Amino acid sequence: MTPKELKAAYKACFATNDGKIVLDDLEQRFGLWRTSYVPDSDETAFREGQRDAVVFIHNTMKEK
Repeated sequence: MTPKELKAAYKACFATNDGKIVLDDLEQRFGLWRTSYVPDSDETAFREGQRDAVVFIHNTMKEK
């Protein structure tokens, strides 16, 4: 699969009603719209890793 095909697959997946529901759940569950910082640096890194996966999905769908 080419990068262009993979991008199209991400867009197709998350453009459906179910895909939008799942993406919204991922955004809420993994803190896309809130800070990942907590006093424990290991926990902060863990939370940022979760958040980064959702950021990756958004960025993949936005790339030209």
